[in-house]
Amino acid sequence: MSKPTLEIQLKTLPNQPGVYQYFDAEGKILYVGKAKNLKKRVSSYFTKQHDYGKTKVLVKKIASIKHIVVNSETDALLLENNLIKKHQPRYNVMLKDDKSYPWICIKNERFSRVFSTRRVVKDGSEYFGPYTSMKTVSTLLDLIKGLFKLRTCKYDLSNEKINAGKYKVCLEYHLGNCLGPCEGFQTLEDYNEGIKTIREILKGNFKDSLIQFKQQMKHFAEAMQFEEAQIIKEKIEVLENYQAKSTIVNPKISNVDVFSIVSDESYAYVNFLQLSYGSIIRSHTLEIKKKLQEADKDLLELAVIELRQRFHSNSKEIYVPFKINLGEDVKVFVPQLGDKKHILDLSIRNAKYHRLEQLKQVKIVDPDRHANRIMAQMKADLRLKEEPRHIECFDNSNIQGTHPVAACVVFKNGKPSKKDYRHFNIKTVEGPDDFASMEEVVYRRYKRMLDEGSTLPQLIIIDGGKGQLSSALKSLDVLDLRKKIAIIGIAKRLEELFYPDDPIPLYLDKKSETLKIIQQLRNEAHRFGIEHHRNKRSKSALNTELETIPGIGEKTIVELLKEFKSAKRIANAKLDELEDVVGVSRANKIYNYYHK
Repeated sequence: MSKPTLEIQLKTLPNQPGVYQYFDAEGKILYVGKAKNLKKRVSSYFTKQHDYGKTKVLVKKIASIKHIVVNSETDALLLENNLIKKHQPRYNVMLKDDKSYPWICIKNERFSRVFSTRRVVKDGSEYFGPYTSMKTVSTLLDLIKGLFKLRTCKYDLSNEKINAGKYKVCLEYHLGNCLGPCEGFQTLEDYNEGIKTIREILKGNFKDSLIQFKQQMKHFAEAMQFEEAQIIKEKIEVLENYQAKSTIVNPKISNVDVFSIVSDESYAYVNFLQLSYGSIIRSHTLEIKKKLQEADKDLLELAVIELRQRFHSNSKEIYVPFKINLGEDVKVFVPQLGDKKHILDLSIRNAKYHRLEQLKQVKIVDPDRHANRIMAQMKADLRLKEEPRHIECFDNSNIQGTHPVAACVVFKNGKPSKKDYRHFNIKTVEGPDDFASMEEVVYRRYKRMLDEGSTLPQLIIIDGGKGQLSSALKSLDVLDLRKKIAIIGIAKRLEELFYPDDPIPLYLDKKSETLKIIQQLRNEAHRFGIEHHRNKRSKSALNTELETIPGIGEKTIVELLKEFKSAKRIANAKLDELEDVVGVSRANKIYNYYHK
């Protein structure tokens, strides 16, 4: 469509909540979004200055707009989620999880079977789940099998067929796993009592089941039926054992959904914990691929709707780390302390662990994606104009002004590039002057790179505070590189990051990957500089000592060091050992020098 038509569409949008859809010139859907006010939200795409490249590209591609007006924000959220799943638009977030999950089915039939399945059939049967782990399903089914004797056969156990004697008991009956309803050995009423208890257990309600079993045990004990009482006692122990493993929160916190989010530049991870009768009955983390730098609030709202739909949750209460709008039917709480806060913290911890696992896997399987993510994160954290693919870090090393040296270490794509490391001996500075030394080294490094036509880094890091940074800036000014390369200083004490012309330092989260890489750069520069400084000092000390011996030249010193490895060993060597290396005459000179 032509641009005027698009402008008219924008002017005629209603000031109502709803869902909007962007299409390109070929009629292909690009993006689906929700809004409290359709006109304001959609217009903002065309009037605001967008910093993010993908948003700019999206706006350029929009040829037409469609919208659907709904009654409330909740309806808009639900509709948006359904349309994203149906059309998978290019610029919408990707909910990376479309596999089928296992359920536990209580079959709609006489003498109901209880089994696991991945297919939900609408035949009146009851389905519990879905469960995120088959291990959980197996554990529950083993628990049920240990508590109740249920049939596993697929016979049609109608009253007429049982009375007609159509079936005979199988091996399961003889093994004691089934009470033989197929031959009428167990009544439907007695069987359904077990199914009723199973239903409560699958809902997470162990309390009623325990009360019921304890009453049965007491009844058998009073009737002197101790063997039956012992069987019931063992069932109670099995149930209490299972309950002890699953109950980790306050039993008063019941039928609640807990959601938390952890995100970086490219992905978000939303953890979902479902609580029932004080037990966590489900934990699942959803991975979301960002497309347009979506805010955590928008991502969490979308994920909450998706996860509640997927896992058929009807809880009226949810806990989240910050306020989100899900309509009037659901109560949203942001816990601040106590057991509710503990369970929210547990959810956040689960999301963080999931993210770490994904990052470790990506690092192994797809190192390029890992590097891209780190670079995007550093660009955002350090407020840079471009990704710092090439970083150089400088550090001075001197002890009481002797042998001043400096080191430059280079990281490319977040990893050390050791072949590009450089040492510098300070040439123009007299005495211990770190500021002047930094000025000299930065000038020499980038003067040479400019002369050789080498590729300049995107970021320079100076190990030191404002003074060191100012010295480095003087050299960049002389070379006319001030606006061409980003530069920051890092102060050791509080890990403060200083920027040119900004008196207020930046503090990064102590656990952030960006800070860890900067610390790694700084530590590597320090190590590399100290190593060079030590070598220079020891070489100087060694040369001074050996060169003072009359009649001993550089060639002799090299021969001695090859054999004895150190000046100390030369000093302690026996005369005959020295003679074997350098001959009688020079050996006597060396031996007499050290044994005056």
